[in-house]
Amino acid sequence: MTLHHHQRRLAEAEAQTESRRQAALEQALTLAFWDALERGPLPPMAALEAAARTVGTLYRQIASLHGPAPRCGCGWQPEPDEDLIRLEAMLAAALIERPRPSLADLPVAGRA
Repeated sequence: MTLHHHQRRLAEAEAQTESRRQAALEQALTLAFWDALERGPLPPMAALEAAARTVGTLYRQIASLHGPAPRCGCGWQPEPDEDLIRLEAMLAAALIERPRPSLADLPVAGRA
């Protein structure tokens, strides 16, 4: 196995790990959101506004740990303008993303 091949496999494994961690976080956030709504009625936009404020607060807290005197060794540097554009793009993509059909949604193609 060449060094390049090994590095590529390592990068792929890291990307898969990050993807799994993102999916776990998304699932936890979704469950917490719906759990909060089940506890008491809240108009949908009010709930989404609260979620957006929370994301903004989390960004500010995380950025403060990574700013001029970083207290975290991960190397990320906050770039508020660029980061906001990236977050807005993710929100826009999620709003226009079409749901993926499940097997149950597909038309019957014949009989078995």
